[in-house]
Amino acid sequence: MTDTPTPPERVHPANLRDVVASGRRLVMVTAYDHPSARLADEAGIDLLLVGDSAAMVVLGRESTNDVTMEEMLLFTRAVSRGARRAMVVGDLPFMSYQPSDELAVVNAGRLVGEGGAHAVKLEGGGRAVDRARAIAEAGIAVVGHLGLTPQSAPALGGFRAQARTAAAAARLLEDALALEAAGAVAIVLEAIPAEVAERVTSRLAVPTIGIGAGPGTSGQVLVWHDMLGLTERVPRFVHRFGDLTAPTVDALRSYAAAVRDGSFPTAEHTYAMPDDEAGQFAAEAASAPQLRSVR
Repeated sequence: MTDTPTPPERVHPANLRDVVASGRRLVMVTAYDHPSARLADEAGIDLLLVGDSAAMVVLGRESTNDVTMEEMLLFTRAVSRGARRAMVVGDLPFMSYQPSDELAVVNAGRLVGEGGAHAVKLEGGGRAVDRARAIAEAGIAVVGHLGLTPQSAPALGGFRAQARTAAAAARLLEDALALEAAGAVAIVLEAIPAEVAERVTSRLAVPTIGIGAGPGTSGQVLVWHDMLGLTERVPRFVHRFGDLTAPTVDALRSYAAAVRDGSFPTAEHTYAMPDDEAGQFAAEAASAPQLRSVR
């Protein structure tokens, strides 16, 4: 019998810096429902990101922008119920924070108060820095997100790598430092050159979590469905750590075949009545008036 590994120290917004300073790398994965959160928690994952990527990988929509605040609350509540030790980060969806500081604080508060998240995440620098500051000043932990920011993908020319010129990399570093000064507890760096991510990480006191940003960040994040082989196409930075599509389809085919050939369900899958009750019901059923079926 294999011993269950002791889970690492639990992370939370207040100890992220100390955990990273101890030499430990942070592990984050997206999660959108209770079973996924429970399994990730059992595996010792540090942080669960309830991402707006749910719009695409769960709801089948074309863009991460096509998800509402109410839907994100639903996903976040489900994940927070399944996460006993992992830190839950709820994504603020498109236009739930961009218009004003006040709206940003209200919706961040909903993800924490109603959704059970420990922190919220928003995308971008510039004006988003003001939103991050307002959220942090309201006493809510906030995570930044720079580089490829999916909510801005249409303006960026699609899902493509960012900060590939010296000027663009310098702007990203400036935004990262501004987010840190605004009170961000961590920053996600997506689809940027590894050398840029490493240098930005070295300049920050708060942890960075990379996705397509090389090994020089404080931790890594991947989308649940991508890493488990549940999506047909994935970005180049994704490594499939499992392939659950084939065994899932095989299981469904086996179920369908068993139903069709009558081998499922068997006696072990059914409930029985006491003999006297079964006899009484049979008599009552036989004497019940026959009703004409209505079509």
